[in-house]
Amino acid sequence: MEGNKSTGKRNYYIVFLIMLTFFVISFLTNIIGPLVPDIIKGFHLNLTLVAILPFAFFIAYGVMSIPTGMLNEKYKEKKIMIWAFIVACIGALLLALFPNYLTATVSLFLIGCGVAMLQVVINPLLRTAGGEEHYAFNSVLAQLIFGAASFLSPLVYSYLVLNLRPGEVNKNFLLETLSNIVPSNLPWISLYWVFTIICLLMVVVIWVSRFPKVILTSEEEAGPLKVHLDLLKKRAVWLYFIGILCYVGTEQGVSNWISQFLFEYHQFDPQTMGAKAVAYFWGLMTAGGVLGLILLKLIDSRKVLIIFTILALISLSFGLFSSAEVSFWAFGGVGFFASVMYPVIFSLALNSLESNQGAFAGILLTGVIGGAIFPLLVGWLGDHFGLRTGLFVIYLTMGYILSVGFWARPIISNETIGNRKKEIS
Repeated sequence: MEGNKSTGKRNYYIVFLIMLTFFVISFLTNIIGPLVPDIIKGFHLNLTLVAILPFAFFIAYGVMSIPTGMLNEKYKEKKIMIWAFIVACIGALLLALFPNYLTATVSLFLIGCGVAMLQVVINPLLRTAGGEEHYAFNSVLAQLIFGAASFLSPLVYSYLVLNLRPGEVNKNFLLETLSNIVPSNLPWISLYWVFTIICLLMVVVIWVSRFPKVILTSEEEAGPLKVHLDLLKKRAVWLYFIGILCYVGTEQGVSNWISQFLFEYHQFDPQTMGAKAVAYFWGLMTAGGVLGLILLKLIDSRKVLIIFTILALISLSFGLFSSAEVSFWAFGGVGFFASVMYPVIFSLALNSLESNQGAFAGILLTGVIGGAIFPLLVGWLGDHFGLRTGLFVIYLTMGYILSVGFWARPIISNETIGNRKKEIS
C-alpha cells in the first residue's frame, strides 16, 4: 500500500480505492428516486415536501464544494476523505436511529456534504495515482463503475424491503439483524443501516492506506477570486453553467420521479417494478455512455448531443403518454440517451475558453444544484396539476440542452477519426 511521491509512477491500489469510492458515492446518491413512494407513504408527505429531500442533498454541493477545495490545500486528500465518510456516516446513522421527515432532511444534507467533499478530491487524486497518460481512460472507467452502482442500489433496496416484510421466513443473519432494529412499517430504513456500515468500513480502509502526493495542474487549481469574477462577466460562462444546471435537473428530475409516476399512473409496485425501472434508467445510462464514447470518435460532439437529446425527448414523451409497459422501458430510454449530455456540455464549455479552465470547471460544477431545483419544481407542479404535468419541466431543461448543440462554438472540437486523417494527410 506504499504511496508514491512522483506523479509519473502509478499506484494501482489507490486507483482501486478511488474506483471503490466512486461506487460508494453512486450507491449513496442515486437511491433517493426508488425511495420516494415509500417516503411519501411512511411520512405522509405530498410531492413538494418529498422533493425537499433531494433538494437538501444537492444543495449541499453548493455549500461544501468551495470550502472543501480550500481545506484540501491544508489537510490533503486522505484527511478530507476520512472526514467526508464520517459526515456521511453521521447522516445515515441519524436517519437509521430516528426515522422521521426532519431527520431525513438533515440526513440527506449531511450525506450530500460528504459526497461533495469526496468529489472535490478524488479526481485530481485519480490523475496522480493512475498516471496522467491514463487519466482519460480511468475517468471513463470511473463513470462506468458509478453507473453500475446506480443500477445495483435500487435492486438492493428491493431485496431488503421485500425480505423484511412481516411474516417472511428463512432470513439470513443480515436480515434477522435488520428486522430487529428497523421499524416494521418502514423497511426501507434498513438501507441507511447498510449505508452507515459501508461508510464506517470506508473510513477504516482509507485510514490504513498510504496516499501519494498530489500536485494540482493549472487546469485543476481553483484560481483566485478575481479570476472567478472575471469569468462571471462572460456570456459563454453563464450559458454553459445553465447547460450543466439543466442536465443535472434532467437526470435527477426524471430518476427521482420514475417510481412515483409508474405507481400513480400505472399502479406498478414501487418496491419491485418501480425499483427496477430506476435501476434500468441508470444501467441504460451506463450503456449509452459506452455508445457515446464510440460515436464521439466518429462524429462532432455537437451533432452527437443534438441526436441524443432529440431521442431523449422522444423517449420522455413515450414515458409520459404511453401504456404501462412502454412507459416502463421508455424512462430507461431517457437514461440511455441522456448519457452523453454531461460530458459533451462540459467538454464544449472548457474548450470554449483559452485559459482559466480550472476556475471555469469550478463554476460549472456548482450547476449540480440543478439536482436540487428541478425535482422540487416537478414536485410542486405535481401537487397542483398532477405529476405528469410537473414532469413537463424536463421538456424545458432538455430543450435548453438541445440548443447547446446549435450555438456552441468551441475553440477546439473533439478529435474524430475523420479529422485525424485530414491532419495526417
